[in-house]
Amino acid sequence: MKSTTTLLLCLLSTLAFAQGNVETRQSYIYNLRQSSGLIAIDGQDEDQAWDNAEKISNLVNHWPNDQGEASALTEVWATYDSEFLYVKAKVYDSGQRVVQSLRRDDRDAHWSSDNFTVVIDPFNNKQSGFLFGVNAGGSQMEALLSLEGSRTEFDENWDNKWFAEVKQYSDHWLVEMAIPFKTLRYDTNISEWGINFIRGDMERNEYSTWTQFPLNFGGIDLNYMGTMKWDRQPQKSKGKVVLVPYVAGGTRRNFEDNEGQTNYKQDIDAGLDAKVAITGSLNLDLTLNPDFSNVDVDQQVTNLSRFSIFFPERRNFFLENADIFSNFGGWQIQPFFSRRIGLDRGRQIPILYGARLTGNLTPNLRIGAMNVQTRDFEEIDANNYTVAAFHQKVLNRSVVKALFINRQAGPDDYGRNGGLEFNYIHPSGKFENTIRYHTATTDEKLDDNNLFGISGSYRGKHFRSGWTYDIVGENHITELGFNPRINNFDANLNQNIRKGFTRYNTWMLYRFIPKNKNSNINQHGPRTWHWVYTNTDASLNERSHGFGYDFMFKNTSELRLNRFTREVNLPVATNLIGADTPLPVSNYQFTEYSANYTTDNRKVLSTEWNIRYGDFFNGQRFGITSGINVRAQPWGTFGVNYEFNNVKLAEGFGETKLHLFRANTEISFSNKMFWTTAIQYNSQAENYNFFSRFQWRFRPMSDFFLVYTDNYGTDGLNIKNRQIVFKVTYWLNM
Repeated sequence: MKSTTTLLLCLLSTLAFAQGNVETRQSYIYNLRQSSGLIAIDGQDEDQAWDNAEKISNLVNHWPNDQGEASALTEVWATYDSEFLYVKAKVYDSGQRVVQSLRRDDRDAHWSSDNFTVVIDPFNNKQSGFLFGVNAGGSQMEALLSLEGSRTEFDENWDNKWFAEVKQYSDHWLVEMAIPFKTLRYDTNISEWGINFIRGDMERNEYSTWTQFPLNFGGIDLNYMGTMKWDRQPQKSKGKVVLVPYVAGGTRRNFEDNEGQTNYKQDIDAGLDAKVAITGSLNLDLTLNPDFSNVDVDQQVTNLSRFSIFFPERRNFFLENADIFSNFGGWQIQPFFSRRIGLDRGRQIPILYGARLTGNLTPNLRIGAMNVQTRDFEEIDANNYTVAAFHQKVLNRSVVKALFINRQAGPDDYGRNGGLEFNYIHPSGKFENTIRYHTATTDEKLDDNNLFGISGSYRGKHFRSGWTYDIVGENHITELGFNPRINNFDANLNQNIRKGFTRYNTWMLYRFIPKNKNSNINQHGPRTWHWVYTNTDASLNERSHGFGYDFMFKNTSELRLNRFTREVNLPVATNLIGADTPLPVSNYQFTEYSANYTTDNRKVLSTEWNIRYGDFFNGQRFGITSGINVRAQPWGTFGVNYEFNNVKLAEGFGETKLHLFRANTEISFSNKMFWTTAIQYNSQAENYNFFSRFQWRFRPMSDFFLVYTDNYGTDGLNIKNRQIVFKVTYWLNM
């Protein structure tokens, strides 16, 4: 009761600060005029068709300062014709440019390079949108914008057709973009779109935007865009159907096949993806016999926690408007996680077909409906998966959301989830709070199957905070979701035991912003976090309290210092390090310290270091992580990362030294041809992995992939499996 009262007081006091709003969509207006002629996307400032376009003469400071015009000049124009929205930018500098990579859709390389980015909200409702960006080397990144609470996030795994060309000159670089209307989702009755332009200036480590708004919001924030006014109603895009057939094949061998099938097996397959524009704002994605062999491998991790780890979705079919389905629940309590479909402990389960209808039914109503059918695979039965959701905008920016999930393998084999949420977002975006209720049922028809939760945050320029309160029943089973804490693996019984819990979490941070322009620090300040898990009888399960201090320097380097204490009432016998004797059910209290430092990532050679030391359950833990990255601008990056953990538990409970190694090479022969290679060694998983992928984008959205993978055990490098596959995709507009 005391914790709940404290949480509510924190919520109410924070709400008092959530006032004031800068309505940039009324203050910043761009008048979009139709092109007066043809535009060639060549990076050259010669087409007279741009002469009729309105000019933005410069951008304004956003980070690390949010006042005044940007130091370096950026000029922007936009126009359109019957097929494309065009954007041109002249980005002035001294010629000392940073290009981290030419690889497509690399978020870290994009924002750490000199870059220019356009963000668009075609429905002008501050709920979702699109991002298109290039770096000074011409590498493209497209992404979908969505809201998580009040924070705008982007998913660069989304892939679609658009065009850009960059040319470099002595005192500036010039970018021209052509974004097809058929790539966007929009309503032809809406002639005012949200838009913003962002420039990343690596020479000064500064970011500037067209609209001026507080730096505590990211440059892509949906709430602080300007307005792009069309000179006429936007027209329907030409072509309603896109077909993407593929052909894939290869050879593979499983050296661990217990049935003695040790020969290489060859196979060839074909399938089809399709995108059908039901309306300008509603899209139907179809897939028949999809193949995901070209998807990058998951990065190996060391897991010294009691629970499973989240890996992001990378398969293109599940990505467009994915937030309609996935933006439910809370941190590590998600009712829907698309990787549960077609994947099982790293194995690909064949998908027979899939269909996804997503988009806006009205300007304020987003809907999603998905159905996927998998095949029988080894010991796993064929399953049908149905997911449906809607997001209804209410008030100014708030949303009412509902979700339904059904997994069905037969009349007596199913799992179902449903939920309703209300996400309140203050017009300023500083304050947001979500109330949620979800329920789950299976063919066992178990009780204690609900989830009730409250979570929110406050985000000011200096002070920020957040809170979470969740009650999870022991039978709140999310077969298509991610809820790892409900499952407690008993090492003595060799089985999972479900346990419900209540979670309390609060965090706060404060940022000092030096006023002295000669300071070497952009921001610094403390942060603290506190989370508590209790059992269903209100007894303590686990708690953690931490304190940290951060320094963010002008040269992009960062230093973060942390101290945290934990107390765990271990509910089941647990084996964290693979010892002969698991940790028994008992109370454990321990403290740990850590420091993380990253060097200037603009340099040809950059490094990252993390050191942690302290108690660990009934023993001690020492860990060090190091990373070295070398850039051969702009065509190649070469990195080596190594993590070492030395865990010594009390006598009789074992000790271990865990090694995690990753070496990666990315070579860009051009903006359309890439070769990526990664070598991973994980002593905890007893696996050594080699992955190499060649990609040639021989025409827009049409690719040739050649992928080679090997997996070995760590005992004498005994090979587990090997495969080499090719895949060809071809984009057809109908």
